[in-house]
Amino acid sequence: MKKIIMKNKSIDDYPIVLSAKEISEILQISKPTAYELMNHSYFPVIKIGRCKRVLRDEFFKWISE
Repeated sequence: MKKIIMKNKSIDDYPIVLSAKEISEILQISKPTAYELMNHSYFPVIKIGRCKRVLRDEFFKWISE
């Protein structure tokens, strides 16, 4: 799974915990759309106070399913 390359980056080039900015970059969507996606119950989000983050490996697992 570590061989996927997006925008000249591999999975390992992204931080372990992804923000909406990284999600939008990977999926090539706007940042507000990334936040909208993160609000769905099926999305593997972690809430830390008001912040929403996603574990990198869980995110790429979600994409592959």
